[in-house]
Amino acid sequence: MTKSVKLADIAARLNVSTVTVSKALSDQKGVSEEMREKIKKLAQEMGYKSPSESKMRKDKKSYNIGVIISERYLDQQESFYWKMYQEVVTKAVSKGCFTMFEILNHKNEQGLEMPKLLAEDKVDGLIVIGLLKDDYLSMLEEKIKKPFVYLDFYDRKYDCDAVVTDNYYGMCKLTNYLFDMGHTRIGYVGTLLYTNSITDRYFGYCKALLEHGQKIREDWIIDDRNMDNGMRDNGFAFKLPDEMPTAFVCNCDTAAGAFAEALKEKGYRIPEDVSLVGFDNYLYPGVSSLGITTYEVDIKEMARKTIHKLLKKMESGHYKQGISVVEGHMVLKESVKRLA
Repeated sequence: MTKSVKLADIAARLNVSTVTVSKALSDQKGVSEEMREKIKKLAQEMGYKSPSESKMRKDKKSYNIGVIISERYLDQQESFYWKMYQEVVTKAVSKGCFTMFEILNHKNEQGLEMPKLLAEDKVDGLIVIGLLKDDYLSMLEEKIKKPFVYLDFYDRKYDCDAVVTDNYYGMCKLTNYLFDMGHTRIGYVGTLLYTNSITDRYFGYCKALLEHGQKIREDWIIDDRNMDNGMRDNGFAFKLPDEMPTAFVCNCDTAAGAFAEALKEKGYRIPEDVSLVGFDNYLYPGVSSLGITTYEVDIKEMARKTIHKLLKKMESGHYKQGISVVEGHMVLKESVKRLA
């Protein structure tokens, strides 16, 4: 085993006292700048570690962190979650932790099967990315014995630890931007109640409309996916109202891109005829070439907060329990036209 370097070893090499070395390394007075630099350089070359640093390294524990995502979020239309998972892995590695990934398929979720990562006791804690079915979440919360955190959703029936983006006020800001651009006839694109995010963003849209004296019209609320599986399959089509708004706020950029293509097929030009805004600032390549004005989600900060919460829970340390909301910011592109 390599012998640890002591202050006396550094002092002997430079023919100075251990007090001088100690003062130099702790940036205390009484040492010339030239000697301070020599001492610090030699300490680094010799691999010296302060007692406090050595203790921290000794006490620091590495954890195995499980991450599960439902398969319905990992098709190309929802690959935003791949990006989120990658940020979680990056933050976990920076903390000296390993991640283990499991995709929860439809059969597992329907059959209320515990994730293998938990059933086989392979992880110390768990992160769930993306909303799961109510009964599956209830099963997890009842049976899981490990610390866990939800990312990008929360359980409305349970006091959970979760990290989400600012869905409500973010969408309120986007809708207010449309009003600032002269629009008063504004619709919403998103299948309500499919996820917390879609519904919370809808209420942000409602807040802005009510504050501007506008009524919410049901015929201007457009579904963007099938309610049963969250997909745009089995003959799904956007149902346009007979009387069109001048603008739509869409629950995410992917929905906005797909909706833009559907509008173009009907002969509408964007933004000349209809303006659009989205959410996330993430559009899967090939969905649409349109530059969509949006609200960018701070994925890096969400991942950081999630790992921080989970580590504190696993270490039984102090942390802020409950739902953490991470603010994003607006990104203006070319999908909105200013009305006279």
